[in-house]
Amino acid sequence: MEENVVLSMRGIFKEFPGVKALQNVDFTLLKGEIHALMGENGAGKSTLVKVLTGVYEKDAGEIRIAGIDGPASIRSPQDAQNLGISTVYQEITLCPNLTVAENIYIGRGNYKFVNRRAQEKNAAELLARLNIPAKPAQQLGTCSLAVQQMVAIARAVDMECKVLILDEPTSSLDENEVAELFTLMRDLKSRGVGIIFITHFLEQVYEVCDKITVLRNGELVG
Repeated sequence: MEENVVLSMRGIFKEFPGVKALQNVDFTLLKGEIHALMGENGAGKSTLVKVLTGVYEKDAGEIRIAGIDGPASIRSPQDAQNLGISTVYQEITLCPNLTVAENIYIGRGNYKFVNRRAQEKNAAELLARLNIPAKPAQQLGTCSLAVQQMVAIARAVDMECKVLILDEPTSSLDENEVAELFTLMRDLKSRGVGIIFITHFLEQVYEVCDKITVLRNGELVG
């Protein structure tokens, strides 16, 4: 892989009974790049992401990740996470009844016996570093949708993600919240994180993205 490439997908095929979902799709993501993945419903965007995140196993093709020798074997979401691939979905998948800090660290290590004071201290440093307007001890459900999205992103960043997938993150946000999210995305870009941005809003793509890849009927258009 070239030095500035964080993700390379080559010749990806995925077929379901009676449906060729992906046909010889290539996708390249650079370090510090915000890359839009676009196409109509059924174009293959979700399938490509699910192959990358280990939800589906590809039928053919090769995936390479920066820092990994040879093709990557991604057979589960845990494999993807271990390789530095994280996804934040349109629907918040965190726990609104828990605190911001608990949501950042839940499911990592022996959570039951975690030092809460150290947890909140670490969360405060992370939130400050990413300029996220939330407090560690604040219940997540009291935060706006935009801030909840940001907390999900902070969790991914703290897990040292190389590739961050944002799947329709702006669909439920107002104009000001979108601007806040874009500020965070640009900050992550400056830190070298490669971001795949899936959206139907073309004006947002032009505002924040460096590159666009378009799929149609499971094939790469350009």
